[in-house]
Parts: sequence; structure tokens; C-alpha cells
Amino acid sequence: MRDEQEQRPDHKRSTKSEFDFIDALRQRAGAGGQSLVAGIGDDAAVVRSTAGKETVITADLLVEDIDFRRTTTPPYLLGHKALAVSLSDIAAMGARPLWSMVSIGVPEDIWETDFVERLYDGLLDLASRYGVQLIGGDTSRTNGGVVIDSIVSGECAAGMAVMRSGARAGDHVFVTGSLGAAAAGLRLIERGAHLAEQNLADDDSQKLDHVLLRQLRPEPRVGWGIVLGEERLATSMIDLSDGLSSDLNRLCTSSNVGALIDSALLPVDDRVTELCGRRALDPLQLALHGGEDFELLFTVNPDNVARLPRRVDGVEIKRIGEITDSGHGVKVSEGMRIWELKPGGWVHF
Repeated sequence: MRDEQEQRPDHKRSTKSEFDFIDALRQRAGAGGQSLVAGIGDDAAVVRSTAGKETVITADLLVEDIDFRRTTTPPYLLGHKALAVSLSDIAAMGARPLWSMVSIGVPEDIWETDFVERLYDGLLDLASRYGVQLIGGDTSRTNGGVVIDSIVSGECAAGMAVMRSGARAGDHVFVTGSLGAAAAGLRLIERGAHLAEQNLADDDSQKLDHVLLRQLRPEPRVGWGIVLGEERLATSMIDLSDGLSSDLNRLCTSSNVGALIDSALLPVDDRVTELCGRRALDPLQLALHGGEDFELLFTVNPDNVARLPRRVDGVEIKRIGEITDSGHGVKVSEGMRIWELKPGGWVHF
């Protein structure tokens, strides 16, 4: 199918060369480190392996009108998010991210604008913060919307990857950062909210921008992932992409355990609480079931709790519950009431 354009005489060739774009991107991405044998410009990237290390690879797909809307997501922030979701997966394995490959499909009218360049601006800026090297990818034309495929590989010491299956009864359950803001941001975007065109001083505008940016510009907890993995602190871990209720149930299923979460301990984002009361949104439901916070949910043996740092990269953690035997199921306590926490987060199909 690669020669489809040559077979269609009615197809108007773009004045913007794909190969010129790839060459320019290779110059922007740089030469890479000593381990990179071949990067952007070849059919595949070649990376030297290191003795005693394991490579961790993840892939994520963002599809227009499913995972984002072009009308409400600036391309710079979209590029940031495309990489952030994959960095979050690497963090959830307790690994250190190293390499990235990004493929993008766009309609022809979008290709003729600066949309793709601005998208890569956001992606490369985030990559540079964590020392991640863009080493390849692909570009293509679509007949529909924008599609982005992000692949990130990382590295950890052999046998040190943090799985979802390591939780044991008695482990403490922790979460990084705060919950609910990304879901609140999505609800508000769907109701017509948008980022302020300038930095407004009024308190309401700043609160609104905060929750919108938690949806549009998530911050992967790379530092926490590295610490929890390299210091052997986490017995299990998962990133909160689909919502606490869904992701906690996944972790418990993998570990064959249950959990009891104290709703009073959940770190619901303060701005969510302040904004939602006036907009008929329930902060607790957003924290439990709203996805795309991209915080890390992890378990720790009680003997290691004292070893946990208070914060990493300025981000604190909060203990929210305890792992129980599998027969107890996954439950939430709210005052004197205890109820089953069923998966209620995002599902693609």
C-alpha cells in the first residue's frame, strides 16, 4: 500500500516533503548517546543492550475523537500527552525511560499546517526533561482524524521490574499526587470550558486552568517510579490511566488479593473540590472512577514504609488503604459504611 499515491493520478502531491520533515526531526532529536547504533532515518532503531539490565517497552495509541479532540487540545499539549502516557507506563514498572519512537497519521489538510511541528515541540520538550531520546517512528496520511502511536522503552536492573502481581495481604496502598482533576477537566471541557488565552490573575481562572491542564498536560511520575523500583520499595504498581476503581481492581486481580480503601484518605485535588460544588460534579466519584490522572498506585510491605521518601520531584504520596486477602474483595470504607468498589473507569470498547 506504500505506493498508493503513485497509483492515483488524481492525488495532489503535498508541497511539504515527508522526508524533509524526517530529516529536520532527526536534526532536532540529536545524535543520541553511546548506546544508540542507528536512530531516526533507518528502517528500525538499534540499541546496544547492557549486561545485568532488562529493557522495558510500552506502546500507547491516541485517536482523535476517542482519546482527544483537536478542537480543544492545542497540538503542543497533545504532543506532551502522547509521550506522557507512555512515560507513565514505564514509571509504573519501576524503570528508567530511555528511548521513544512516535508514529503519527494526519489528514492532508493538517499536514500542510504547522500542527505536526508544534506537536513534536511538546513531545520533545517533555522528552528532554527526562533524558529520553527520540530514535524513530513513522508518518502517514489518514482519511479521518489524527492518530498517534507512542512507543517508549526503558531499563531496569535484571529482575527488578515492578509488576502488578506482587501485592500481598498486609501491604499498605499508596498513591502519588492528587486525584480527580483530570476527570474534572474533561467534564468541564465537554461543557465548553477552555484554557485562558493569557495568565489571568483571578482565582477562578487559575483553578479552572489547573484542572484543564491535568487533563490536557498530565505529568508522568517518572521520578517516583525510578525510586520505588531501584530502592525495591514497591511490591506492586500500576499507573492510574483508567481510574482508581478500575486500575486497583486490575492490580488486585493480578496479585490475587483484595483491598480496603479509606475514602477519607483519598488525596482529592483541592481545586476539584472547590470547582465541582458549583458544577454538580462529585469529587469523590471523580477521584474513584475518573481516569487519566496518571498518578502511580503502589503497594509497600509494612517493614519498608519508613523508608519511603516524603516527596520526589516535589510530589508527595498518600497512604489510602491496605491490601487484604482475596476473599474480602476490593472495598471502600466511607465512615461506618463499607461498600464494594467495582471497576467504573474508562473502557475503550
